Amino acid sequence: MPPSITTRQRVVVVAVELPGADMGVQDDLAEALELTRAAGGEVVDTLTCRRSQIDPALFIGRGKAAELAERVGATCAELVIFNQPLSPSQERNLERLLQCPVVDRIGLILDIFARRARSHEGKLQVELAQLRHLSTRLVRGWTHLERQKGGIGLRGPGESQLETDRRLLRVRLRQLEARLGRAVGQRINSRRQRTRSETPTVALVGYTNSGKSTLFNALTSAEVFAADLLFATLDSTLRRLELPQCEPLVLVDTVGFVRNLPHELVAAFRSTLEEVRSASLLLHVVDSARDDQRALMVQQVNGVLEEIGAGDIPQIEVMNKIDLTDGVPRRSAGEAGGPPRVWLSARGGEGIDLLRDAVGEQFAEGVSHQRWHLPRCDGRLRAHVFRVAKVRHEHFDPDGGWQVEFDVRRRELGQLEPLLAAAATDARPAAESG
Repeated sequence: MPPSITTRQRVVVVAVELPGADMGVQDDLAEALELTRAAGGEVVDTLTCRRSQIDPALFIGRGKAAELAERVGATCAELVIFNQPLSPSQERNLERLLQCPVVDRIGLILDIFARRARSHEGKLQVELAQLRHLSTRLVRGWTHLERQKGGIGLRGPGESQLETDRRLLRVRLRQLEARLGRAVGQRINSRRQRTRSETPTVALVGYTNSGKSTLFNALTSAEVFAADLLFATLDSTLRRLELPQCEPLVLVDTVGFVRNLPHELVAAFRSTLEEVRSASLLLHVVDSARDDQRALMVQQVNGVLEEIGAGDIPQIEVMNKIDLTDGVPRRSAGEAGGPPRVWLSARGGEGIDLLRDAVGEQFAEGVSHQRWHLPRCDGRLRAHVFRVAKVRHEHFDPDGGWQVEFDVRRRELGQLEPLLAAAATDARPAAESG
């Protein structure tokens, strides 16, 4: 397995700016430091450089690699982290030169995911992604155990340790894919049940550490773990969301996205991301305090949404963390025909009501507000109204009937009206709006 980052491990972080990079080297380094902190490492030194092209052997070239080796020795570092993907040969060459483990960006993110996975499905997804990543990095280890050369005492099973590792890895991958398939089937059944009941789903998406879980807790009074860390939340969480002007919704908190999200993770977490693709509305949470990187983060998230087939789902951009910018809660139209925006602070609660109103307006068209007079002789009809509608008020008439005010989906209203007409001529709408 790739080297794991232990708590308080001494780390040197390397950030390299390449031509056409969407981030400057300092911004790239800042994100690498946040990822390292999320993994529990202690950064003792950093190294930045710019290159016109990647060195095939050492990625950063021999001169910078020699400087890096000096820094590793001077700081007694136990691990070196590159915030770019490295090829297997580059990792091996660097480890041989630096005399310590080397982890690239993909391995670092996989390590964080392995730490944060809590659910059974989440652990399976992370292990599957790790093994797929490892399958490209098997090296010829344990050569002293090979017995293929022939001669007395040297005849063996005809299989090197590398081939054995590959075979065992394929077996484990098949086992994980089968177990994950069963877990995905359970998730699909739950989603199918929500589809049958026509319960709309609202999914929180956004760049990691933009405040999705804090907003999820503020909207649903849940107690999902939230912290100022990249990928603080990994497993998807679903909660019921009650809004006054529309039917009940299901709110989904999803894993955060990041620049250059490893394809192994996108593939392994595809079943989790299905919750996003099947949503009726996306709340795209944006860190409004990051003026310098905000547009790039929005672009990266929308790119992943396009990749998983969720690019056409309606969005509301939630500009979070206005408490860090002295902003005020407000609603505004999107820029250049983009999605509408709501400015709020999930931590402080300012502007949460504006977001509730914006979400409710998205679904209010399918709900009708009704007031009916129900006859006293048909309690079963009254019970049916309570079952399919959200009753707001009810009071008794002098004749023993009921005046009921309720919100109901228009499809359910079409089924209620014949029942009301057949029950008695006294069953009639008192007023209607919406």
